[in-house]
Amino acid sequence: MKEIKLLLKYMILLVVVASCSKPTQEQSTSLNNNFVMVQNGAFFLNGNPYYFMGANYWYGMNIGMEKGGNRQRLINELDQMKNMGITNLRILASSEGDENQSFQVHPTMQTAPGEYNEDVFVGLDFLLQEMGKRDMKAVMVLNNFWTWSGGMPQYLQWSGKGAIPYPQISKEWNKFTDYSKQFYSDEKALKMFDDHLRVLINRKNSLTGLAYSEDPTIMSWQLSNEPRGYSEVEAYHKWIKATATLIKQLDPNHLVSLGSEGDSPGPDAGISLLKDNTIDEIDYVTIHIWAQNWGWYDPAHPEEKFEETKKKVTTYLTKHIQDAKQLGKPAVLEEFGIARDNDDYSPTATTVWRDKYYQFVFNEVVKHAQENAPIYGMNFWAYSGEGRPAVPKEFWKKGDDFIGDPPHEPQGWYGVYDKDQSTIQVIKEYAKKMNVLSTKVVAENVTQ
Repeated sequence: MKEIKLLLKYMILLVVVASCSKPTQEQSTSLNNNFVMVQNGAFFLNGNPYYFMGANYWYGMNIGMEKGGNRQRLINELDQMKNMGITNLRILASSEGDENQSFQVHPTMQTAPGEYNEDVFVGLDFLLQEMGKRDMKAVMVLNNFWTWSGGMPQYLQWSGKGAIPYPQISKEWNKFTDYSKQFYSDEKALKMFDDHLRVLINRKNSLTGLAYSEDPTIMSWQLSNEPRGYSEVEAYHKWIKATATLIKQLDPNHLVSLGSEGDSPGPDAGISLLKDNTIDEIDYVTIHIWAQNWGWYDPAHPEEKFEETKKKVTTYLTKHIQDAKQLGKPAVLEEFGIARDNDDYSPTATTVWRDKYYQFVFNEVVKHAQENAPIYGMNFWAYSGEGRPAVPKEFWKKGDDFIGDPPHEPQGWYGVYDKDQSTIQVIKEYAKKMNVLSTKVVAENVTQ
């Protein structure tokens, strides 16, 4: 009799899962197709809830290049992350600019409007192919409010808005943000970006023969890295709607996300998780937490503010998860990190406080997920793997190793190296907790 009851409960569960698995978006593919989908405010993969431990791995397509890259390093690092339990990578899928541009990655994918470096494109092809072999999912970042991949500032320069006012030189961040926010209403820049989206999303992988729009390795297209509206909120919202709609028209198979911080602590950033993610074409919300950048944490004196930092992080994260629930959409904590001990940028510096911070943040996310809050993944910033800074605390230069710190930031700041075993152990511990949540959810439903 007990076996019959369990069988009946299992059959009921199958009916419930099937009924909940009807896509909220039109899809040309079936349910069990290895695409990540959003259904009823939750991530699903092949009919099961999808939770993940992830990393930011922005430079993957550059080291994936056959010429000028380092494919063996890429393979090694993907294997390292796979061994940690990492199943999701947030990667750069576009970069713009000629060889003269400063504070950004080189070589770039788009060297001039509509002109492409095929070697970089093939690097992205190779990265997706290798990720697919390891059952990893990719969040494809398409643009950037900041300079380090070209992004909005580069499109504006191409459209005739003048030289980019690099804040790394002038130290005047307001001048830069006033420049970059023009993107949302600049018709020439917007057209260049839309044209690029058509090229990228319609691409066929040169190594697998699979169109990007049909590749389940891709989890989502992300409009930009940390877009901010500032005083141009109306134009910013119009851009979000238009761009997300275009992507859905080009590719109905994949999810779309915005890539914003959520609610930045700055009063004038012009961003709001609730207001910016209301449109139907945005499938899930993103959260970034930068305790050190926002002045909450001082790595030179960690013991003074660590407990206060934890309280602020908890408040920020909880508020954003509640906002996601109000929107009826899943959330991902896709950027967070702190410096190595004593604010030391050398790879030999210890990571005692970082390990404590990672453990705390991971635990907060897992706790919320276990309580059925709509948070499904976390991507720490960032994996540096085998790379090392040429000169710690200086900006990246052509020929230096690519590491987790982008070229516009001091090198050695936030990256996790392959030798950081104590940090890797923390990642492994919480990757297990995240990766079993999906099966745990199903198993609990069966036995209830």
